[in-house]
Amino acid sequence: MEKKRSRSGFTLIELMTVVIIVGILAIVAIPLYKTHLNKARASEGAALLGTVLTAERVYFSEKGTYTDDPDELGVSTEGNRFFVDYTITSAGDTGFTAETSGIGVAEGITVEMTHSTTTGTADLEYTFP
Repeated sequence: MEKKRSRSGFTLIELMTVVIIVGILAIVAIPLYKTHLNKARASEGAALLGTVLTAERVYFSEKGTYTDDPDELGVSTEGNRFFVDYTITSAGDTGFTAETSGIGVAEGITVEMTHSTTTGTADLEYTFP
């Protein structure tokens, strides 16, 4: 009587199936991961513009208008990694619009804030590459 050898392990078909499944998951997961990274990086820009909003409100309470000169606000970007500068594209008696753009790995990400005293809201708009 001859004993059968017990073969353990995976067949080539089983290994190929696993490789295909992992590949499909990677195709789906990598773009989602990049989107989440961009949103996380953009949050630094939103925080910077939130500081600009606070400084503009203080300026408005003292002068009765908003300023388009960042030097008058004294907002520091020290410590920021991706959003190190901002511009105030328009300002007046009823509101202002400020914008910041990312650098380095956040290049192409733009965050814009529009604040209006008539509605009392500050709206953020994000642009991703």
